[in-house]
Amino acid sequence: MIRSIAKAAVATALLAGSMVSGTAAHASGRQAPPPGGFTIGLVSANGSGCPAGTAATTVSPDETAFTVTYSNYLAQAGGNSVPTDFRKNCQLTVQINAPQGFTYAIAEADYRGYAYLAPGASGIETANYYFQGQAQTGSLSHTFNGAMSDDWQATDTASVASLVWAPCGEIRDLNINTQLLVRPGSQSPGQTSFMTMDSTDGSLTTIYHLAWEQCPTG
Repeated sequence: MIRSIAKAAVATALLAGSMVSGTAAHASGRQAPPPGGFTIGLVSANGSGCPAGTAATTVSPDETAFTVTYSNYLAQAGGNSVPTDFRKNCQLTVQINAPQGFTYAIAEADYRGYAYLAPGASGIETANYYFQGQAQTGSLSHTFNGAMSDDWQATDTASVASLVWAPCGEIRDLNINTQLLVRPGSQSPGQTSFMTMDSTDGSLTTIYHLAWEQCPTG
C-alpha cells in the first residue's frame, strides 16, 4: 500500500551527499503533491534484470509516488543454473517533470518480491540513487537467508534532515541502480535457489515515494 507523503516525509531520505546550488533553501514543507501533479518519463532501462521492453513507470493515484514495474527480473544460483544467473541488475534513468515552482526528493522506496532459498542459501537486494551530475550514493542492501519460500519486502529509509532535493528550475534525470544477488551456500548447492521482485501478476513492482517543497522566490 502506498503510504501518504506525510508519513514518507517524516520517514527518510535515500539520497546522501550535496547537490548543486538551488537545493538548500525551501519556502514551505509541503506534504501533499503540488497542484497539477507530476509526470514520469522512463529515459532508459539497462541491465540483465530489465531487458528492453520489460520496465515501465506510472504515477500513483494520489500523485505522491511513482511505481516501476518489471516483467523479467530474477536471479538464481545452484542446481542447473547458468553461472551468470546469480546476479541480475538494472539501471533506470527516469525524468520527473515537477510543476513550475516546486522541487522534489526521494523520501522512501519500497521493494517487494518472492524468494525461494534452499538451506544455507542467501539473497541480497541492493539499491543506490543519484541525480544527473551527482556522485553515486552508497549502496543500501537487504539480505534474506534460507531456508525461505515466501514473499519478501524491503524499505530504504533515512532522516528528513538528509533529504536531497532536485535543483529548482532544472530538469535532472534521476538514476536508480538495483541488483539482486543469490548465493547457493554450502549446505545444498545442488538445489536451485532464486530471488525475484515478483508480484501475483508476474511483475516486479517497486514504489518510490516523493516529498515536495516549494522553491524559494526572489
